[in-house]
Amino acid sequence: MKKKIVLAYSGGLDTSIILKWLQENYKAEIISYTADIGQKIDKKKIIKNAKTLGVKKIIIENLKDLFVKEYIYPMVRGHAIYEGVYLLGTSIARPLIAKRQISIAKKFKAYAVSHGSTGKGNDQVRFELGYHYFGSKIKIIAPWREWKLNSRTDLIKYAKKNNIPISKDKKGAPPFSIDDNLYHTSTEGKILENPKNTAPEFIFQRTVSPEKAPNKASFITIGFKNGDPITINKKKLSPGNLLQKLNILAGKNGVGRADLVENRFIGIKSRGVYETPGGTLLLAAHRAIESVTLDKKTMHKKDDIMPKYAKLIYNGYWYSKERFKLQKIVDLKRNKVNGSIKLKLYKGNITIVSRQTKSNAYSMKKVSFEENKTFNKSNVERFINFHKKKLHRSKG
Repeated sequence: MKKKIVLAYSGGLDTSIILKWLQENYKAEIISYTADIGQKIDKKKIIKNAKTLGVKKIIIENLKDLFVKEYIYPMVRGHAIYEGVYLLGTSIARPLIAKRQISIAKKFKAYAVSHGSTGKGNDQVRFELGYHYFGSKIKIIAPWREWKLNSRTDLIKYAKKNNIPISKDKKGAPPFSIDDNLYHTSTEGKILENPKNTAPEFIFQRTVSPEKAPNKASFITIGFKNGDPITINKKKLSPGNLLQKLNILAGKNGVGRADLVENRFIGIKSRGVYETPGGTLLLAAHRAIESVTLDKKTMHKKDDIMPKYAKLIYNGYWYSKERFKLQKIVDLKRNKVNGSIKLKLYKGNITIVSRQTKSNAYSMKKVSFEENKTFNKSNVERFINFHKKKLHRSKG
């Protein structure tokens, strides 16, 4: 009986080449695995290409709701942003795919799993830490670190030699490196590699430019329960459908673009353009609902841990003890985060219009400029004097 390998398979040129290479070099039966997490997906093409390469077991899983509920929502509750800009759209997808690959490998008694991440990127780390967490005894095969196909020309030659279909846009210059899922789209490579170059408008896939966004503002109300969004304009939606609706509304209003040079985990700087329309709305709305439902100590503690929390996700440590520990802090009082936030979207901007909650964390009586007896102003002088003494002690 042939040994089995579970390959993370997109159905495109690169993973089709990897599939053939694994067959040749490992003499194994390949199980192709595709996780549908909201990326542009052509199931017929995936099945056709895999069958053409002799694959008998082709698995395509719809994980959209699971991805949003158990991966994106916990991250949004933590307000995770890497290096002040990146909302971690690619980073959060890899742990789920890795977990499912290992589960399938165990189910079909495969001895190895494989991915198509390049040798310079972060994804190889994210996949492999996930593989190790769930299946430490299962072999990991990373073709880009093993094979001798060192250029795009080599890949094209290999594809032609093995009758692997090559679309016209793959024959010339190297394509942009694009990753997309329900949370975001990232674009890297080609003209973007030089940070002095302006990102051309044609690379944006899910957002219009703010200049071309409607001249009339859009309004949306997001309802929260236990820290998670559950309704849009009072209509309850599944996690996947809710995020998709936010993506469409934010995208057409030019919301959610980011252009950054980031520090990769492996030490290389890279420039990327990201579109996270719905996610940008969720972060703004979630912070707004917490502002009227959580106490100062809890909010500031979350802000203190966020950079470390975001860094762990970026570096592939979603399943680490550290991340689990920080998630407990993030979720400590999430049961109090209930209510709704109304947002105004206009030409790339988000404005908080109103905050509604039954929480008593925000006191109208205490905050009022009118004279009231609920706040003892005489305590303020003692409070300031205490901190004056503390300031002097720190000077010594």
